[in-house]
This record gives sequence, C-alpha cells and structure tokens, in this order.
Amino acid sequence: MSERNLDFESVTNRYGTKSLKYDFKEERHLPDDVLPLWVADMDYRTSSYIEDALVEQAKHAIFGYTEVDDDFLEALKNYIARHYNRVIEKEWFHKSPSVVFSIATAVKAFTEEGGYVLINQPVYYPFMGTIKENNRKIISSDLVNDGTGYYRIDFKDLEEKIKEYRPKLYLLCSPHNPVGRVWSKKELHKIGELCKKYGIIVFSDEIHSDFVWGSEFTTFTNAGEGYDRFCITSVSPSKTFNLAGLQVSGIITSNKEIYNRFHAAYSAAGFSQINGMGIIACQAAYTYGEEWLEGVKKAIESNLDYAIEYLSENLPEVKVRKPEGTYLLWLDFNYYDFTDRELNDIIVHDAKLWLDRGNIFGRVGSGFQRINVACPRKTLEDALERLVNTFKICEQKRKIS
Repeated sequence: MSERNLDFESVTNRYGTKSLKYDFKEERHLPDDVLPLWVADMDYRTSSYIEDALVEQAKHAIFGYTEVDDDFLEALKNYIARHYNRVIEKEWFHKSPSVVFSIATAVKAFTEEGGYVLINQPVYYPFMGTIKENNRKIISSDLVNDGTGYYRIDFKDLEEKIKEYRPKLYLLCSPHNPVGRVWSKKELHKIGELCKKYGIIVFSDEIHSDFVWGSEFTTFTNAGEGYDRFCITSVSPSKTFNLAGLQVSGIITSNKEIYNRFHAAYSAAGFSQINGMGIIACQAAYTYGEEWLEGVKKAIESNLDYAIEYLSENLPEVKVRKPEGTYLLWLDFNYYDFTDRELNDIIVHDAKLWLDRGNIFGRVGSGFQRINVACPRKTLEDALERLVNTFKICEQKRKIS
C-alpha cells in the first residue's frame, strides 16, 4: 500500500462539516462571504494511512473507552527519536486532549493563584487566556522586532523580569507562533541557564516543530545538560498531520516529581481517557505518515515563497518575511497607521478575509495580521488578490487625502 493523499492543489469543500474554520462565521459575527485563513489547521486531506486506520476502526462500530498502549507509545518514541534526536522512555509520556489543556494543567500544577507566568509576546493567544482564566498573572518579556519582521529575545529584559516577578513557570513557544522564529540552540541554552538559575519550570510548546524552513530545530531538552529535569515538552500530531479535531496530545517529562504534579492537576480536572480515534490516528501518523509529511512540507514551503514574492511585488507597504518555522505568515500593516479596529474592518468587510488580528497575540501585535498559508494554491491566490486589491485602494485614498 502506498500513500494516496498527495494532491495538495485540489480544493476540498469543508463547508457543512462542522468545521470551526468554515462553518461558524455567523456565530463569530462575520459576513458569510469571507474567505477563512485564520485558525491553524490545514485545508489538505491528511495521510491516507490515517484515513484508512480511522475507517477500519469505525467499522468496528463500538466506541467505548480507549487507552494508549505499548504500540502507541513505541510509535511515539520512535517518531521523536527520528525527528528530534531525542531518546525518551515510555513512562515519561502523559496523555492530554490538547496542548492548551496541557498548558492550563501546568499553570494549575506549578503556580499559585495570583502568581506570575512568563511568556514572550506576541504569542499564541491561548497562552494568555489560560493564565488569566486560572487567576494567574501574565508577565511578558516582549520579543524585539528589528523592523524587518525578524524577532529576537531580549535576554537582559528577560532576566530583569524574572528577578522582579519571580515566575515559577515559563511558557515557551518553539517554534514561535506567530512570528515564525525557530530558536537556535544558543538562544535556548541562554533560556535554559536562566531558568535553571532561578528555579523555573519550562513548558516548551513544540507542536510546530515539523515545519521548519532552512533552519535547524532543537528540542529544548537538547539545548543543555540536565534541561530535561525542569522541562515539560508538549507534543501532538495535530499541526503536523492536521488532526486537531481528534483531540490527541500529551506532554513528556523525565522528572518524576513534575510528572506527578502534572498528573494530579490533570486528574483534578476530571479528565481521564482521550479520544479513541485520536489514538488510532496518531499511531498511524507516527508509523506511516512520512511520505505524506514530506509532500505537505513541499506544498507549504512553495506557498510561503509564493506569498512573500507576490506581496513584495504587489503590496510592498505590507512587510513580511519568510518564517523559519510554522505555516503562518505575520503580516505588518503598520505603514497604514490604522487602528486595530480599522485594520480588521478593512480586512473583513473590504478584502473579505478572515485572518487572525495581531493584537490578540499581545499589544506588540498591534498593526499585524496572521495568515495561514496551508491551503491549495488557488485559495491562497484568491486571498492575496483580495488583500492587494483592497490595500491598493487604501493607498490611493491615502494619496488623495
């Protein structure tokens, strides 16, 4: 049997499938004719090996309680060794329905109400949500933009924030969503040394790590000796194989005390078994999904290159650079000097696009929009044409006024 789902150009109609991305415009107070390129799932059919495994499981027609078994854990262990050069033990893995659930569990397990959790804004907005909703406080050492869209960590500021606020937990986005940085081993080592010095647990969200372009991804625990003793690594096939709806994820830690504290908070939330179909899909993905993954990476990188070239030629006022990782572009509209409300109104009502507003990633995201390019080229071309045509009109009005 060979991989069948290697067509990344045909458009699949996702309407009417209960898709969050497509079917809930009215509930989000958006016009029916907006083209959605917001949430980070792909408009590609997943691997046929995953499809077949799910169909076969569905034929069984009994959907009782399920559990991860040794075959699942072996597939996970082998995949991590192949892709991230990390050797793990099966007992280090703790299941979870999603990365965000794991983040919330870690916040409850390792911090107290009213305490601080460290992040780097702009960053994936559920980081902030889980902190606030669990009655903790956000402390951000904001990333520094050099003006071209390349971001770096201000390590002086990072240590000053640590010393002043004494956070117990650092939520690290690696690769970084939305700015697309793949942190170098040197950068991760600096983070690790600070966290070791001040006794901070690092929650490293690494679910975009299979999408890296021209850089080398280093899993946090490989950046320094003993880093696995204070790190929780979040893993999931959701981004890599487009399986977010199947609710399968987990964390890895070699520290038994950290593991037990995480487990206690997880159990206190009333959660036990994860989605049975997710378990089946994940095992198939990690065992047989390599050919599909190579194909989708080529399609995505081609889209990234196309989008950047198209915008550079047709809308140079909008700054964009190729991300080192992820399938997301971070578009800088600050040239136009719109408020965030004005910018979003133009994107939604004039360009007829549904993107992610930059300010939801933190105040330093003001004037930006995040666009997901993991879609057939026809969809991307349509979106970019809408964007260019709309902002050319904005520029003409600007010159007249």
